[in-house]
Amino acid sequence: METKNEKTIAALTHLSALSQYFIPFGNFIFPIIIWSSKKDKSEFIDTNGKHVINFQLSLLLYSIVLILIAVPTFITVVFSNMNWNELINDHDFFWEGINMADNIGLMTLGIVSVLLVILLKIVEFFLIIIGTINASNGKEYKYPVTINFIK
Repeated sequence: METKNEKTIAALTHLSALSQYFIPFGNFIFPIIIWSSKKDKSEFIDTNGKHVINFQLSLLLYSIVLILIAVPTFITVVFSNMNWNELINDHDFFWEGINMADNIGLMTLGIVSVLLVILLKIVEFFLIIIGTINASNGKEYKYPVTINFIK
């Protein structure tokens, strides 16, 4: 049975991941600080802290992969079919030289990647709230699609 203090600290560990909206990398810094300072005192806090950190690291990895797909895709689409001679002579940059019809597959891949990153951030917000509520009720919450970096 967890004490009220343990439930509160575990809930704050989950909730501290939302600090990313105010402080860059706050979603890593604050959960790690809370977890590392209290992990030896409670198994409940230790478990919840690991879940939060693993979830944040997993989302970082997924976002990096999706961005590494989207950015080169957009760069390829923009620069693949441009007529550089006309571009230099006419000083008419950008949209005139892009052939969208030949690159619709790549554009779709890039757009889907960007939309998945946005969807990940929206889902992350709600999952953090769910994790916070579960921790405050004394329940262990394991985030979905999480890679266990810390065991």
